[in-house]
Amino acid sequence: MTAMTVTSDSTTTATGGAPALVVVAHGSRDPRALSTVRALLDRVRALRPAVPVHLGHVELNEPLLPDTLTALGDGAAVLVPLLLSRGHHVKRDIPEMAAASRARTRVADPLGPHPLLVDALQARLTEAGWPTHAGPDHAVVLASAGSRDPESRADTARTATALSARLGVPVVPAYASAAAPTVPEAVRTLTARGHRRVAVAACFTAPGRFATECAAAAPWIASAPLGTHPSMARLLLHRYDRARGAGGGTDVLEGARGAARCATTNAALARQPHPAPA
Repeated sequence: MTAMTVTSDSTTTATGGAPALVVVAHGSRDPRALSTVRALLDRVRALRPAVPVHLGHVELNEPLLPDTLTALGDGAAVLVPLLLSRGHHVKRDIPEMAAASRARTRVADPLGPHPLLVDALQARLTEAGWPTHAGPDHAVVLASAGSRDPESRADTARTATALSARLGVPVVPAYASAAAPTVPEAVRTLTARGHRRVAVAACFTAPGRFATECAAAAPWIASAPLGTHPSMARLLLHRYDRARGAGGGTDVLEGARGAARCATTNAALARQPHPAPA
């Protein structure tokens, strides 16, 4: 995955300082989500005091991303999606909002898949009661929001594979919406295979309806959303650093040609068989 250049390859401010880090959250009607995201941003600021850190939402919460970018004027910023896989928001909505602003921006990759994300998932499972040494009857359902985009599902499957390698047990990705299997379906599949201890790992950045519904389907333990885990703050900064230093990227101002290429790629991916998750 490569960062997308929106208006300029320059990601330093006019005064030579660090470009702003704009964390782009989805937004939620659950008030716990906004407070969690704000607390996560405070962790990021504590790790990197010299970097201006801002928040923008795709929808549902203020500040909305266009308003955050307007406040930055023509300054430089790196937009880091607080999203765990590729999908419509990462590939279309966020770049289009960035292109409509005066800011000199670069859009970073989403947070997953990445080893730091797996660190946070494992830690949340441990907090929920996952044993140090899991047996052959243990398994995990990796619960995420879901997307119709095949690249999003491929990213979630890769995260599941990495978590499986870390834990030494089967990990099956499942979705709250827009994709199959659902969490209850994945639980039933693993139970039918003889796994009596099936945990649900919340692959969500903050509390909300999807996270609550998925946790309710757990037959054993369910981990909390990733929230303010230290690895999440470090991962946001890692994506910021990578995007800031990227020399290439896709200029989303190519407009229709870029959109056509994206649609062609997605259609090709949809026709390709995807490997079964571990």
